[in-house]
Amino acid sequence: MFSKSKTTAEPVAPPRSRESVASSGHTFSMIASDVEIVGNVSAKVDLHIDGKIQGDVTCGSLVQGESSVIAGKVVAESAKLSGQVDGSIEAGDLVIEASARIKGDVSYESLTIAPGGQVEGKFKHKAPGGGPNLRKSTVDPKLKEEPLVLDDEAKVA
Repeated sequence: MFSKSKTTAEPVAPPRSRESVASSGHTFSMIASDVEIVGNVSAKVDLHIDGKIQGDVTCGSLVQGESSVIAGKVVAESAKLSGQVDGSIEAGDLVIEASARIKGDVSYESLTIAPGGQVEGKFKHKAPGGGPNLRKSTVDPKLKEEPLVLDDEAKVA
């Protein structure tokens, strides 16, 4: 009348430690809108900021929410900015959304600015890898000019 049915159990993966999750590259850290940090922030994983930071931010990939405020330098491999940044930005791939308000110089490899995005500062393109961009050089190394020699009476205007 009663019989034991055979059930096959699915193997259960062991829980992953924080170290294995971080090394797999599939995690991110989030700073919520109700969090304010005074000090520098450095993350080895991707970072999503909705709160306020008074300090420098360094990370692999940064996503900034519309209500977020960063007062400091931003350094990231890639960044998608939607909030306010008061400081310089250095990023490989940079996306400035329509709601972004940036006050500071911007250094980038690839840049996208949505209509409405505002930047008050200088833009500087950097070659991939961070070295100087020599592809558009207009200097001909075959041409040699005579050196300019100034005497005591010469004036530079």
